[in-house]
Amino acid sequence: MKPAARPAPHSLGALFWAFSWLSLQGFGGVLAVVHRELVDKRRWLTEAEFLEDWAVAQILPGPNVCNLALMFGDRHAGWRGAAVALAGLLALPMGLLLALGTLFTHFSDQAEVAGALRGMGAVAAGLMAGAGLKLLGSLRRHVLGFAAVLLLAALAFVGVVVLQLGLHLIVLGVGGLACLLTGLALHRGHRP
Repeated sequence: MKPAARPAPHSLGALFWAFSWLSLQGFGGVLAVVHRELVDKRRWLTEAEFLEDWAVAQILPGPNVCNLALMFGDRHAGWRGAAVALAGLLALPMGLLLALGTLFTHFSDQAEVAGALRGMGAVAAGLMAGAGLKLLGSLRRHVLGFAAVLLLAALAFVGVVVLQLGLHLIVLGVGGLACLLTGLALHRGHRP
């Protein structure tokens, strides 16, 4: 018996509109939105595929979600898919941003506008924390073991929040250590 075909974007238009919809929901932090849309709702990626793709997207130069859109689009429709996914991600928000920027120049001195912007920051932080907690469960199957993964996450947190190190130092230091340890574990034959 053949396994059921996995859902995938059925056309370049579907890819464009999926990433347009995703981008219009992502105020401040898009990790939670990207995960919900691509894994939970559309089921275009499994949890493991999302974690792998997001990890690669984070270490590549440029915005994480743009990197993810390029990788995902290319995987499903080659260079055209990559271009369409990136265009979907950027076109509508850019138009909206230009319109809001024009409005903001006229109303920036109002207290309500400043309060609304501060409130959006709190919502974005909450979305990122919620997405991080949701993804934590899938790391239980990591080749290093859950305790080691939590220790690495704690090291990154201490480096950023307590020691206030630059993100490049965290990525090179803790990220490099995580890659080294994972590579060694995989080389010894431990598979997730």
